[in-house]
Amino acid sequence: MSTGGYGQTGHGALAGQSGKKIGKLPENVMKRSVLGQIRTKREEVLSGAGIGKDCAIFSPCEGKTGVVCVQEAVLRIAQGEVPQEEAGMSLAELIVKCTNNLAAGGARAVAVMPALFLPQALEEEQIRALMAQAQEKCQELSIELAGGQTRLTAAVSAPLATVTAYGIGIEGEDHTVKAAAPGQDVILSKWIGLQGTAHMAERYRERLLERYPAWLVEEAAGFKRYLSVVPEAEVAIRFGVCAMHDASEGGILGALWELVEGAGMGLMADLRKLPLRQETVEVCECCGINPYELLSGGCLIMTAWDGQGLVKALKEAGIPAVAIGQLTEGKDRILTNGEEIRYLDRPKRDGIYQITRKERESK
Repeated sequence: MSTGGYGQTGHGALAGQSGKKIGKLPENVMKRSVLGQIRTKREEVLSGAGIGKDCAIFSPCEGKTGVVCVQEAVLRIAQGEVPQEEAGMSLAELIVKCTNNLAAGGARAVAVMPALFLPQALEEEQIRALMAQAQEKCQELSIELAGGQTRLTAAVSAPLATVTAYGIGIEGEDHTVKAAAPGQDVILSKWIGLQGTAHMAERYRERLLERYPAWLVEEAAGFKRYLSVVPEAEVAIRFGVCAMHDASEGGILGALWELVEGAGMGLMADLRKLPLRQETVEVCECCGINPYELLSGGCLIMTAWDGQGLVKALKEAGIPAVAIGQLTEGKDRILTNGEEIRYLDRPKRDGIYQITRKERESK
């Protein structure tokens, strides 16, 4: 398994250097601010990032399968540095998103390779900070930055990244939606809306502080610490989970739709059981967003024949979890709320984009 590495030998210049050129980062900048930030190493990666290395080499593992995930995003380096119509996320968050998708498929991430397209005006200190945050997250997740590409270009006004993550799964095991079946319980880990709450608490901090105490806003912004679902996925696999799906854009309602639509079956779930933090309720009320349609990275959807047993196993590992319903025969996707009954709709545009659209229209 291989892909392009940080083989940067061009002579592009950053803003502030003579010429304001485009292209690859200068080799000295690459060594200082990109390669110099990479520290975590994995034995599965035989050859990783380095000058002149155009691919990464991974060792084969007997009885294991290779799993790959690709995700992209406009990067948020500092507040206000992404176009208003974009939600934006840090490179560290994008890496977490990739590893979450691998975890939901039953695989453990071992390496990531980001491709970065950077505005000409970006300073070297910003690039160094970007890579340092990514390395810190990789170290936390025990994965290696095995290579990638970094390019300065006039084609982007905000940093754009594509991250490819490589993982190792167990041969013969499949925890994707194909493993779901009618009669299985549906379980959620932690809480819904975590990622969106953290994003809004940072972006709309001043607005929120006019209405709520500082501790609530700080706690909401701190929800980023919950975004990895690797711990619950590992507990679930040991327990004997059937299918897993990582909730993200479109909120929990969008993620539940993707689960049942991909599995080709129905759902009976209790809306009142969806786990929701009070901080999310308050932030969504202030910003006019439906919390059930809000970025929900950090929440893992699982199906199992013994839902309560899985909930117990997760709680014993210190991970909040709740069973919200069951998969059913047919295509009816029903959400109950006391005596009220409604049907699960196709995913709507994430609430994050709804608020940025309102901002544009108000100007």
